[in-house]
Amino acid sequence: MIVIGTDTHKATHTGGAVDAATGRALAELTARARTGGFEELLMWARTLAPERVWAIEDCRQVSGAFERFLVKRGERTVRIAPKHMAGARKSARERGKSDSIDAFAIARAALREGIETLPTAHLDERALEIRLLCDHREDLVSDRSDDQQRLRWHLHDLWPELEIPAGALDRDKWLAKVSARLARAEQGARVRIARELVRQIKERTRKVRALERELEQLVCAYAPQLLAERGCGPLTAAKLVGEIAGAERFGSDAKLARAGGVAPIPASSGATNRHRLDRGGNRQLNAALHRLAVNKGNHCPESAAYLARKQAEGKSRKEALRCFKRFLARRAWKLLRAPSSTDPDPLSTKVEQPISVVALT
Repeated sequence: MIVIGTDTHKATHTGGAVDAATGRALAELTARARTGGFEELLMWARTLAPERVWAIEDCRQVSGAFERFLVKRGERTVRIAPKHMAGARKSARERGKSDSIDAFAIARAALREGIETLPTAHLDERALEIRLLCDHREDLVSDRSDDQQRLRWHLHDLWPELEIPAGALDRDKWLAKVSARLARAEQGARVRIARELVRQIKERTRKVRALERELEQLVCAYAPQLLAERGCGPLTAAKLVGEIAGAERFGSDAKLARAGGVAPIPASSGATNRHRLDRGGNRQLNAALHRLAVNKGNHCPESAAYLARKQAEGKSRKEALRCFKRFLARRAWKLLRAPSSTDPDPLSTKVEQPISVVALT
């Protein structure tokens, strides 16, 4: 078997094939990052060995088209997180940096991590659509926040005595008040800019709300069992679906937990036996699990009781939430692998039995 590491860029993709048993470099090829180039790389790989695995550094928009091309054609493809490559490049015996060097480094990193342990690229167009809409909504919210900050400064310069509560500029009532006051003011440059900002905020708010309604419908059709979880709203569910991108990619809940950075990392040495927090992994997935943990702690009595018990054992609130997030990764993995599941939330019955975690420091 061979492993083909692929270094992806906007203009070109470079493939480096290595022997799976020895890691020895066999061949390399650079092709244009277009459909014709994808076909060229695939035909080249098929001439090298009948059994092969593609290892692609997960660069989202840059690597996504080639990854989908391979999966549609039945090629086995695994994703390499960028964090795995940072250390691989530093420890490589070959000095310097080039597309060829990086391609072989990606293939060897896949062998070092273990092909079976890496998340498999999985073609799930519905999950991809949800993720894209989530990302677009977050971009709109970020742009709206920038507009709101600029509007606040202009209003403060115009009327220092005007106090606008935090979050008020998300509401139609306050935007109408500000708009009416600006309409009555002398129409100088600052007032005109402020009125334009109000219009932009209103338009972005309308788009954000429309996206939220669309996401709720998509998630309800894709994973209604996830929405049925107490404390899991449409946006959190959409984020989980989009970032997990097919629970079938992960052979176990432990692999999903590791990918999301919610599994503790061993940090033992000699007689010291301890674990530490994982600050790596998919931070967007980690944030979604954190929101779910906080919401369930606030709205689910069984979850609140579990967190209270962990804190009574001497853990801080953050440490208790970390333990809870590891369990929620297992719960999300099971729910998304079985769309028709109607199993009750384990926290509604017994908490301690399904959870096995270690203390974090």
